[in-house]
Amino acid sequence: MNNLYDFDNQKRIDYGVICGVDEAGRGPLAGAVFAAAVILPEGLILDGLNDSKKLTEKKRDSLFEKITQHAISYAICTASVEEIEAINILQAALLAMKRAVESLHTKPDFALIDGNKTPDLAIGAEAVVKGDATSASIAAASILAKVARDREMRELAVKYPQYLFEKHKGYGTKLHYEMLKEHGLCPVHRRSFLRNL
Repeated sequence: MNNLYDFDNQKRIDYGVICGVDEAGRGPLAGAVFAAAVILPEGLILDGLNDSKKLTEKKRDSLFEKITQHAISYAICTASVEEIEAINILQAALLAMKRAVESLHTKPDFALIDGNKTPDLAIGAEAVVKGDATSASIAAASILAKVARDREMRELAVKYPQYLFEKHKGYGTKLHYEMLKEHGLCPVHRRSFLRNL
């Protein structure tokens, strides 16, 4: 797995202080979109660090604690359901990423962004396709964004128990569609994703 760290080390040589940026929650039918930005210290090796989608929930939670403990700086930001509806999910995800980078206490020189588009930043940035499997910093950001979003969905499950958000985290599963047919939409649903209901 060292290539994740090698990738970042090369970028540090090229650009100085780098942050990794990723989002979670572009696909779901409910809830905000989350983004995280992380500056990892050079030389830190986190056992099992990988794309958050390839990890178990338990492993993600464990890495979340280690990343937040050891990062030079990190930030987790969101774009709301209202913002998603107003500007579309892609623009909302980019907005959440921009907020996360701008919220870092230590200012990076360069941002590595997961995906094929970069938000409008005051610093240089590079889009890295499959970045969470390429860069340790992006992988760390993917874990922070995913864990933070899952925790929020569990909180929304308490507020709106009839939708069982704790089980599907807002994604368009069979169970979620069944709950929607039974109960209709609630304020945290993305109406533009559900025009056919």
